[in-house]
Amino acid sequence: MIKVTVWNEFLHEKQHDEVKAVYPDGIHEAIKAGIGTDGFQVRTATLDQPEHGLTEDVLADTDVLIWWGHMGHDKVEDAIVERVHARVMNGMGLIVLHSGHFSKIFKKLMGTGCDLKWREANEKERIWTVNPAHPIAAGIPEHFLLEREEMYGEHFDIPAPDELIFVSWFEGGEVFRTGCTWSRGQGKVFYFRPGHETFPTYYNPNVLQVIKNGIRWAVPSGAAVPVRGNHKPLEEIKAK
Repeated sequence: MIKVTVWNEFLHEKQHDEVKAVYPDGIHEAIKAGIGTDGFQVRTATLDQPEHGLTEDVLADTDVLIWWGHMGHDKVEDAIVERVHARVMNGMGLIVLHSGHFSKIFKKLMGTGCDLKWREANEKERIWTVNPAHPIAAGIPEHFLLEREEMYGEHFDIPAPDELIFVSWFEGGEVFRTGCTWSRGQGKVFYFRPGHETFPTYYNPNVLQVIKNGIRWAVPSGAAVPVRGNHKPLEEIKAK
């Protein structure tokens, strides 16, 4: 079983009726229900819990962490960001969704500002699969449509992705690198754009399939931990 923790700041749903109407139990619970239990053991964590629900024990028991945040980025304690960062560097997978591009943890891992264009206009988004051989694209059609979404547009201030899997086109004309991956230390990072809080995006079967594929891709590799620093020779070095 892949151990998954779905983290959500869980603020919009408690403060805005239009969001609560779409996600009455929170975005985290919708994602948890949507990815199911077929090969996954899923828990949730939220901003208002002690240590934001991301204690040392929870993270040690997490193979892949899913992160959704928006209005509470600044409320995430730096010590927790450092803790998550250390776990990623040591092998834990991280999936950052939608407005999580501005989270402290994503910006720390990217080393850039992670800014972009945006617009809320209830416009359609067409997501194109540009790397159909990638495991995160398994079972995903050549393109699929979200009837209403928030626009994110280029330039997206991120380091060049190791792999670009999905690209979005929006009704207003913009395009965006919607599905990107990176390696950081021993960990894998996947950013996936869709998921504005006022739209039912996390009930869409293609979106959920991408997230499930992302979880399976991001699991720790199990490779040996690299040893760094001064190192004794593995074999005898003969005097020259």
